[in-house]
Amino acid sequence: MDKDIDIIIYGATGFTGQLCVKYFQSLVTTAKWAIAGRNQEKLRKVAEENLAEVEILIADSNDEVALDNLTLRARVILSTAGPFHRYGSKLVASCVKNNTHYVDITGENFWVKGLIENHHEEAARKGIRIIPSCGFDSIPSDLGTFFAAKSLGKPIKRIESFHSYEGGASGGTLETMFSMGELDLGDDLTNPFLLNPEDSYSNEQKQLSGDRVGISKKPEIKAWSGPFIMATANTRVVRRSEALLALRQESYGSNFTYQEHAYHKSWLSAVSSLLLTGLSVLVLLSPLKRLVKPFLPKPGEGPSEAVQENGWFDCKFIAESEDGTKSVFNMHGKGDPGYKVTSKLVSECALCLIEDIEELPGGREYGGVLTSASGLGHSLISRLTKAGIDFKGPL
Repeated sequence: MDKDIDIIIYGATGFTGQLCVKYFQSLVTTAKWAIAGRNQEKLRKVAEENLAEVEILIADSNDEVALDNLTLRARVILSTAGPFHRYGSKLVASCVKNNTHYVDITGENFWVKGLIENHHEEAARKGIRIIPSCGFDSIPSDLGTFFAAKSLGKPIKRIESFHSYEGGASGGTLETMFSMGELDLGDDLTNPFLLNPEDSYSNEQKQLSGDRVGISKKPEIKAWSGPFIMATANTRVVRRSEALLALRQESYGSNFTYQEHAYHKSWLSAVSSLLLTGLSVLVLLSPLKRLVKPFLPKPGEGPSEAVQENGWFDCKFIAESEDGTKSVFNMHGKGDPGYKVTSKLVSECALCLIEDIEELPGGREYGGVLTSASGLGHSLISRLTKAGIDFKGPL
């Protein structure tokens, strides 16, 4: 069967899925897109509310035949249907089987590890780009680091990022966090090189890549650093990017290391955040989660339109070159980062695989379980810049 649809948005009735539909409907694009999910009536309602005259396709995440019907027709699948360890595995397998590129918004690294083990070699052989973590997890970290390293044009010893943002939470994301707390993930939670190819890091890199980061003053950005709750997800993606780029002789630098922090304007703010982060982790990993869960948004619920419009994210990067000089870079975007910005990021990733395929890093035949930096690179930076995401530096 010839592929007759450029992009299928899978999970289009979820909170983020609906925002992707809204985003696509706002664009001027020749790409042909469709929406898919489990419930015909809900999908039809999403299409009507967004005045989207698109094809509606039905496929349960466990129905391999129905999923094949999607991936046989689509050039790219954009999935927002999480938790991905519950609903994503058979969809990705179908994409690899039927030569379909794939992007999603997962922050579930333990699941991505399984994708690498099961599909990287076949996807690489076929030239299929499977690119998880294309939302706020983990494009600001991954693509911002790539931008900083490539802008300097010389070997980089270390990059540290510092994140601040304002936005809301959705029931779907909270459900993912609670479901992860119920799994026995063992060393997968604490391994800083969980997503790296085998033998792709040194003892020196391992010693300088721990998750435990304290509070410290950062004069380069006139701020204080503290623990960032998303760092354990994002850092693994950045380290995989560097390892994959190194395989193409495009390494950031020998023994490159990366760590991630929250950005605070004062010491008191950093201390308060440290205590709040510790409390949040305690709730997620203990029976206390059963007490708080009823009071939090349910799957399908999310921040109001006002919160989405007034939100923002800002990431600062301190890049230390191998010659000892330090430079500061910045990535900034308007809109609630977890949902409004995330829908923009993942949508532009999908469009990048359609409209910029000839210019993508590694050449048209490059594939595997990749990252935004290794699989989309400068083409995605260009797209996001036009879409209102700012990349600046060195400052």
